[in-house]
Amino acid sequence: MADSSKAFEIQKRRGLIVWVYSLKQLKNLRRYGFVHYVSNKMKYVVLYINEENIQKTIDKLHRLHFVRDVDISYRPDIDMSFGEKVGTEAAFPVSENNEEKTTE
Repeated sequence: MADSSKAFEIQKRRGLIVWVYSLKQLKNLRRYGFVHYVSNKMKYVVLYINEENIQKTIDKLHRLHFVRDVDISYRPDIDMSFGEKVGTEAAFPVSENNEEKTTE
């Protein structure tokens, strides 16, 4: 093994939505990141790239002649814990008088 003192670290990644004029150049986009999804109908590609390379990659993608626009995914910025917002008490009401209902 190479070095056992190094621990595996998860890379922070971000999705980029690349709007293109044509999907013929899809192979060219693979060098910029991992192609996660391709929409043939709406002509966009979802790329995943490392967080530290975002701005540099966006600048490179804008220079390509077949790229219409590049959008950044905001999913990592959104808080995905909905337990407090939904409220488990409102979803599953617990009545204190359960015994009274069963005896009736």
